[in-house]
Amino acid sequence: MPAAAPSKPGRPRLVLSQGDPAGIGPELMLRLAAAPPPAHCDLLFVAERAALVAVRHLVPAAWDRLAFVDAAPPAGAYDPAEPIPVLDPVAEPRVVSPGHPEAADAAGALAALDTASALTRAGEAAALVTLPVSKATIARHRLPGFVGHTDYLAAACGLERYGRDYLMAFLAPDLQVALLTVHEPLRRALDGVTGEAVLDALHCLARHAGGRIALAGMNPHAGEGGLLGGEEEAILAPAVAEARRRGIDVSGPESPDAVFTRNRNGDFDWVLALYHDQGLIAVKTAARGAATNWTLGLPYLRTSVDHGTAFDIAGRGLADPSSLNAVIATTVALARGELPRLRAAAGHVVAP
Repeated sequence: MPAAAPSKPGRPRLVLSQGDPAGIGPELMLRLAAAPPPAHCDLLFVAERAALVAVRHLVPAAWDRLAFVDAAPPAGAYDPAEPIPVLDPVAEPRVVSPGHPEAADAAGALAALDTASALTRAGEAAALVTLPVSKATIARHRLPGFVGHTDYLAAACGLERYGRDYLMAFLAPDLQVALLTVHEPLRRALDGVTGEAVLDALHCLARHAGGRIALAGMNPHAGEGGLLGGEEEAILAPAVAEARRRGIDVSGPESPDAVFTRNRNGDFDWVLALYHDQGLIAVKTAARGAATNWTLGLPYLRTSVDHGTAFDIAGRGLADPSSLNAVIATTVALARGELPRLRAAAGHVVAP
């Protein structure tokens, strides 16, 4: 790839991993490439040529905006008007069938993720943006027990899942939510709500994000003084008291049916939800596709879209890039240290 003028100061490079090759990730990459070059960041794609070829006909204008390379060019060594460099992590000819994931797609998804995360950890990019993978496909064909990007990337960095060294968090307009437990059956997730786990998660959230935290209760009305459940008094309230003793700005347990609205109104900066759907139903309803998945605790910045592989529409030209565009804007702000940004007047985190 020919050398070009250095990028403008303050333009972080984002490396994007393809996600599942049979999902909508490759089409989203092409739609991003076909759009006007972003003025606020440089891009590097890690994607199989075969995955992009499979959907090339859907966005024909994008192809001339790609430059397949054998190695990642130095960050800042190319002009944003030049084609986006694409690094193929597999570099083997094959046929990808959008909407029909196979074993080779699981391998390709992991190869792209490993390559992109290694580049980011090595300082070749300011952030890793992951497109959606299929947990089921990877677990079936490559890694039994695989439950998603977050745990996989954290394990590669030597972080402890149950030590709460890291958290899955979401930034949405006027709503910021972190999750105590993530991708596990609800009955098991509730068993994982222990005082130690809550305290560790509060430490992680305070350390990596800061601000005022509200802990969501487990039961309706946060137990209603024990009438509707005893976990709040037995587990959650003591953890909050201990966290406050250690200097963490946290309140609760708060009634789950009201805490997210209170967060949006500025009463808190963050909500720590106890399980996946308790937090994500609120986030996805409020964000309408504009939320950013942010992994707190990794030694590098990693973000993701908040949707899945959408196999049902893959290859049909229906993939909407608006969620990815929102994630890129938020990621650039994070890379520049602009988020979370506490607004003194209103007292809540402001998303870009």
